[in-house]
Amino acid sequence: MFKTIINALKTPDVRKRILYTLLLIVLFRLGCFITIPGVDTFKLNEAMSGANGMAGLINLISGGAFSRFSIFAMSITPYITASIVIQLLGMVIPSLERLMKEGGEEGRNKINKYTKLLTVVLALIEGIGLYLSYKSSGIFVGEGFATGALVVISLMAGTALLMWLGDQITEKGIGNGISTIIFVGIISGLPSAVTTIWNLIMGTGTFSTTGLLMALGVIIGAIILVAGVIFVQQAERRIPVQYAKKVVGRRMVGAQNTHIPLKLAMAGVMPIIFASSFMTFPAMIIQMFVPDIASQTGFWSVIYKFSIATSSAGVPVGYTIANAIVYLLLIVGFTFFYTYATFNPAEVANNIKKNGGFIPGIRAGKPTSDYLGSVISKLLWFGGLFLAIIAILPMLTRFIPNVDLTFGGTSILIVVGVALEMVQQLESLLVMRHYKGFLD
Repeated sequence: MFKTIINALKTPDVRKRILYTLLLIVLFRLGCFITIPGVDTFKLNEAMSGANGMAGLINLISGGAFSRFSIFAMSITPYITASIVIQLLGMVIPSLERLMKEGGEEGRNKINKYTKLLTVVLALIEGIGLYLSYKSSGIFVGEGFATGALVVISLMAGTALLMWLGDQITEKGIGNGISTIIFVGIISGLPSAVTTIWNLIMGTGTFSTTGLLMALGVIIGAIILVAGVIFVQQAERRIPVQYAKKVVGRRMVGAQNTHIPLKLAMAGVMPIIFASSFMTFPAMIIQMFVPDIASQTGFWSVIYKFSIATSSAGVPVGYTIANAIVYLLLIVGFTFFYTYATFNPAEVANNIKKNGGFIPGIRAGKPTSDYLGSVISKLLWFGGLFLAIIAILPMLTRFIPNVDLTFGGTSILIVVGVALEMVQQLESLLVMRHYKGFLD
């Protein structure tokens, strides 16, 4: 990895892309500290001191911009939601499915346009929801339509600006602009995590042996977690495929041996995002209409506490255990759902058959489809359970006194995945710049 980065810095064109990306990242981090006009910062600190649930996830992704109620408070989450909705609509709307699969460059541009339009709509809805949720807390200086419009428009403008920054990083930077923004937002919490570990050792101003052992345990656990994430992200099951010889024009081609790479975590971090949104959505709606629901009792209070149990401290252990079980089942279920939505064994089997290929020992057609489905099912059980364990790990640290780490399993999964993508993108750029072709 370090060799790839050094080679990239030595290549003028790639170095220019890296510097351009760093410039846009600096702009993103500056925007995270620009508070929306009309916000009382003192009351804001009181209201945001216990950000949890989906608010905590948004604050993590936005690099603390949500807790400051800056112009980037909503981060890029409306765009992520819009992308998910467009993908799901592509499964039920035939014309949209054809546009995704057969539209080519023009189709991708149209899909991108639809995603951005939907992002603006979702940003409007989420901005109104945030304004209504925190209106009663008194963080806004004024009241009325003008104040609400100013807050909502500022939030929408921030999300639109982040979309533009993501597009610029993708086109003129090192690529994967949206992922890069999320990556930077998460690693911005690294200093606070280091401070937390230091406080374990020297929290009272004197050296603590117990704190040192706890800090070493956290560090070793993080290293093991990163190693496990890298292993699962890079591991793949290779299905061998052989192609028979065939005549094309006047030439005999074929007789190739290749393979189909099936990764253990084909769905990536999407099942965790789906499950987290599904679990915390009731809490967001309830809090929108009943701002002080956390201090109340009754049916809606039970639903609220259950919804935020795995992402908020101070919730009874019973709620946390029940939430963790449902959360685990949802992650496994969404792993199967999202993978089968993006990978169709029957379609792959038909493509292999049309090109004169076959899997050794498996007949072409339906037997191949059944075989691929069986292999994917086994991989998904492992991948889904791994993602679920990674997502539930942060709740275990809350039972350790004086430990409140910003980095959890989900954030490590995202950071490691994006970092691996960045290295691969740099390697592909280097190959393009150093490829000499057949004439040299």
